[in-house]
Amino acid sequence: MNARLLAILIVLTAVIGSALGVVYTRHDSRRAAVQLGMLEDQRDAIIAEWSRLQLEQAWLADASHIESKARDRLGMQTPENTVILVVEP
Repeated sequence: MNARLLAILIVLTAVIGSALGVVYTRHDSRRAAVQLGMLEDQRDAIIAEWSRLQLEQAWLADASHIESKARDRLGMQTPENTVILVVEP
């Protein structure tokens, strides 16, 4: 009878330990899923920002944009044809 009670206690302890392990694993899995969702949202925001920056870079590098800035802000003008010198290396 004593050995039987000991066996039941061992099995009961194993079952409770296993149940606690399942609860912990599910909790950890849900926490990881929430963190994954947050990281995916952050990744999407970074990709959108990268796209906006690429468009802005292309716009800023456009020759017509640079020329209009030079004319408006610096008061630059296109020189006369007789003033243009071409220097070759």
